[in-house]
Amino acid sequence: MTQIVGSQCVPATFDSADMRAIVLVEGTSDQVALETLARRRGLNLATERIAVEAIGGAQAVGRFLTQLVEQRTDVRLGGLCDAAEEDDFRRGLERAGLGSELDRARMEQLGFYVCVADLEDELIRTLGAASVEQVLAAHGDLGPFRTLQKQPAWRGRPTEEQLRRFMGSGARRKIRYARLLVDALDLARVPRPLDRVLAQAAGAG
Repeated sequence: MTQIVGSQCVPATFDSADMRAIVLVEGTSDQVALETLARRRGLNLATERIAVEAIGGAQAVGRFLTQLVEQRTDVRLGGLCDAAEEDDFRRGLERAGLGSELDRARMEQLGFYVCVADLEDELIRTLGAASVEQVLAAHGDLGPFRTLQKQPAWRGRPTEEQLRRFMGSGARRKIRYARLLVDALDLARVPRPLDRVLAQAAGAG
């Protein structure tokens, strides 16, 4: 994980002065997923002084990283993004002076991980479609999901694709199921990007 040592100045966007580690993620659903995983593993983020920060989209990562590097906060940095936003994170790291000509392996060495294709896809593949449908049923959403499956655009598509579309069809649903699906995970089988970024933030990677 990237280590920056220096003064206690912090970006105006959030207060990192007391943080030991900061994980930058694109949105609230990613933040909720990592916070839920930490809770399930008995990792108290506040006590460990680990912040999971939703930055409002991958395009903002360069600004956050540059501020942190320029102000030299004593903090370990990490991040999580979707495959479609990998280039934004790569450019942000390079612009902040944390590497050059980075590939995915080198980004991981710096503590930044890529979900393939996104958070929902990682969770659905790990749990399996049948288990995800059980979660939907337990929370009253199996009926609306069956309705989506009957729509012409989605009829006959793989169930995993249908589930990913259903999960991503609204911000509130994405956030809700980020928590519910992480709660349903077998902790021995956690999607690698979530597992590794949290481990590195905690100093176990």
